[in-house]
Amino acid sequence: MSHSNEPLPRPIDRRAFIQASGAFAGMSALGLAGCAHKTVTTALKTAPPAALPIYDQYTPLVPIRAHVDRIFRITVCLRPFRAQGPRMEVEKVGDKTVVHNYGHGGSGWSLSWGSATFAVKSAMTAAEGSQDIAVLGAGAIGLTSATLLQRAGAKVTIYAKERFPYTRSSRATGSWTPDSRIALASAAAPGFPALWEAMARASFFYHQSFYGMAGSPVEWTDRWNLSDQPRRVGPDGVPEYNAENPRPVHDFIHLNHRIADLTPRPIEMPPGSTPFPTPYVTRSSSMTFNVADYSRQMLTDFLVAGGQIETREFHSPQELTQLPQKVIVNCPGYGGRALWNDESIIPVRGQIAWLIPQEDAHYGLYYKHLGVLARRDGIVLQYSKGGEDEGWNIANEEPDRPYAVESVAVLQDLYARMAAMKKAS
Repeated sequence: MSHSNEPLPRPIDRRAFIQASGAFAGMSALGLAGCAHKTVTTALKTAPPAALPIYDQYTPLVPIRAHVDRIFRITVCLRPFRAQGPRMEVEKVGDKTVVHNYGHGGSGWSLSWGSATFAVKSAMTAAEGSQDIAVLGAGAIGLTSATLLQRAGAKVTIYAKERFPYTRSSRATGSWTPDSRIALASAAAPGFPALWEAMARASFFYHQSFYGMAGSPVEWTDRWNLSDQPRRVGPDGVPEYNAENPRPVHDFIHLNHRIADLTPRPIEMPPGSTPFPTPYVTRSSSMTFNVADYSRQMLTDFLVAGGQIETREFHSPQELTQLPQKVIVNCPGYGGRALWNDESIIPVRGQIAWLIPQEDAHYGLYYKHLGVLARRDGIVLQYSKGGEDEGWNIANEEPDRPYAVESVAVLQDLYARMAAMKKAS
């Protein structure tokens, strides 16, 4: 709120500010630093000062060291995709009430709290006053379901074959992607978009409680989308397809436009205003999940609140009748395919090459089908030459090192183009 008796702020001396802040000087960042003084001078001629407010202008980024020998691990995750969307229903198995909560595709972390909210309501209703409830699975969906059950007053025991860092959830990219391979538009029920929106908004709210915590389990970081062709998204959230972004075979539903008010809009950077070599550059901000710290924090909170974890593997639904709890929240992820003989679950393979984390490198970029997210627990490189169809119905979880090496080569290509642009300038 402004008041008429307050003095007006002094006008900002733009040139002095840029020089003092080093916003463009010494851009050794992203190949980057030290490469930009002449480039930026040219950029300012083609992009007048009014093109972007000063707070939206490019500032140096710490470059990613694109060396193959900095790969410290390669992980593969099988996203549990269901054409109709996650399975969220109640089933009777003997005298047990099972509340299903699995099949979230590539949106497990993002939708975890929201889907858990619905599952917990069903479980507490079925419990009819009982305080003892079981949860199957210790991944993102299992931990959030267990936590919300505790907050609702339940005594919770998690039964799981594995826990972090061995769950498939621990191999996630770590970005807020609530509609990533969540369903097919042709198979989802008419009410699914509204259900999805409710889950996404609830999850977004719960994630906020982790901001600023030690280890930064959840934080906001910038994303840079680099393209040689324009990339646009229609009002219905469906992207425009081109040679760089081919139309997928499967009609994955796109719903992010329903929650566009939650996150900042992408900003188109004027040509020449960044050291990136592509003619189309956009910057946005998104939530990052530093999964190592996030999962540790959630597990600690669960145990401190009195939760228990038992290492146990189930091979058929009938084995659940042996549990002492009468209500079970079922969060097995891809494991639900075998446990429940649920062939509606389709594996969607995704591989990540992990580079050693770097101090002050906390951002993401997308270039030529390569997604890079510099997290505090590692720099993840996810290469998807097949676009959204990448990994469809592939259940192989063995790492493909040549593919990981190729992903590093794509990042090297970006830096080579930046170096050539610098030389030409």
